[in-house]
Amino acid sequence: MHPPRIGLMQWGFGRAVKRMLPRSLLGRSLLIILLPLVLVQAVALQIFYGSHLDIVSRRLSSAVAGEVAYTLELLRRFPDPSDRQWILRNAWERYEIVMRIEPGVLPTPGRSPNVLGPMDDEFAAALAEKVRLPFTMDWSYDPRTVLVRVQLPDGVLAVEAPRKRLDTGTIYLFVIWLVGTALLLFGVAALFMRNQVRAIRRLAAAAEAFGMGRDRGPIKPEGASEVRQAATAFNRMQERIRRFLTQRTEMLAGVSHDLRTPLTRLRLALAMLPARAELRQDVAEMTADVEEMERMIGGYLAFARGEGAEQAQPTDLAAVLEEVAAGARRAGAAVDLSTPPGLTLKLRPDAVRRAITNLVDNARRHARRVALTALPLGVRGVTVTVDDDGPGIPPDRRESVFRPFESGAAGGTGLGLTIARDIVRAHGGDIILEESPLGGLRARIRLPI
Repeated sequence: MHPPRIGLMQWGFGRAVKRMLPRSLLGRSLLIILLPLVLVQAVALQIFYGSHLDIVSRRLSSAVAGEVAYTLELLRRFPDPSDRQWILRNAWERYEIVMRIEPGVLPTPGRSPNVLGPMDDEFAAALAEKVRLPFTMDWSYDPRTVLVRVQLPDGVLAVEAPRKRLDTGTIYLFVIWLVGTALLLFGVAALFMRNQVRAIRRLAAAAEAFGMGRDRGPIKPEGASEVRQAATAFNRMQERIRRFLTQRTEMLAGVSHDLRTPLTRLRLALAMLPARAELRQDVAEMTADVEEMERMIGGYLAFARGEGAEQAQPTDLAAVLEEVAAGARRAGAAVDLSTPPGLTLKLRPDAVRRAITNLVDNARRHARRVALTALPLGVRGVTVTVDDDGPGIPPDRRESVFRPFESGAAGGTGLGLTIARDIVRAHGGDIILEESPLGGLRARIRLPI
């Protein structure tokens, strides 16, 4: 039972670490630079603080504690008041330590809270080792001195030891040096890495815009050599795709023209046939077939072209939806429109109009009522829904109808939904089919801002 539990804990720890890591390339690059630097500085600080500084502080504390212990020994050997005065004056002249004897007893042996550095611990240990009498230590007595009180048989010896004789002073400079060099290196690394990441962001923005059909032209290669190489390769790829789309559109336009010429001749021939009663039904059916073939050719050409020649521009989506609803009403459909004013997005208006028209036409062919609604989603974009009260589509077939020629029943070419999804995805959005509150099918369009 233990191995699975350990594996689960490791998995949870790994997920927690991933959540804490920055997601951007700039953040991760700076973390890669900063983390080893901090570890090296921490090791250097530990080596300095744990060895060199401890040794120096121990020697300084031992020297001051030894001078106090030597003075106490002299006071014990020469208890005469005149001798004591000479001993205390001599301690000031030789050691620069102020000592005086005060009446009373120590309240409770002890010392003040810790201060930065090892000097307080080392000084307390040295006094305990050399003096061997109850004492108190006060580091907050004066900024420049440390007050030590030692219990004597006939009073208390007050010792004001200069703090400069106990404090090495290098710990502050060393910490400032560590922090300063780390911040300096971090700032330089952030400046250079930001320039490199900016080039990558521009490449990503250009690729995203090109995928949405916004032709910004070739991008300027900049940054590191690898980023320049990627930008140059993107420019070449962009040019190849443009050339391929142009050639495909021109070829299909020629094919469409060549096919429409004989269809036009067929239409004229049918129109010039004698108006005989026995031929009227056959002529009408053949004319309908010719019109269907022309409509299919137009649909195939639009599918192949993908509206790629149109450039994105600020577009009033509400006005586009009103045009689509008006066209559907002229075709005899009952369309309810609900859209707030001021829905301005950067779109290819003709392409979006075609996509929504395809969805509305698909709905009106299968239903009596169609509802067209637009709902803003704040900074995330806009949602457009096309609802109908028709028979709907089973959930297991809702994805397959977007494939070409899969939804060509009821007089369609099988390309309407395919073209609509291609157009919406070219704008960075998507189309999802759901169950409609009206009882039929709902086509939900998400368009980013």
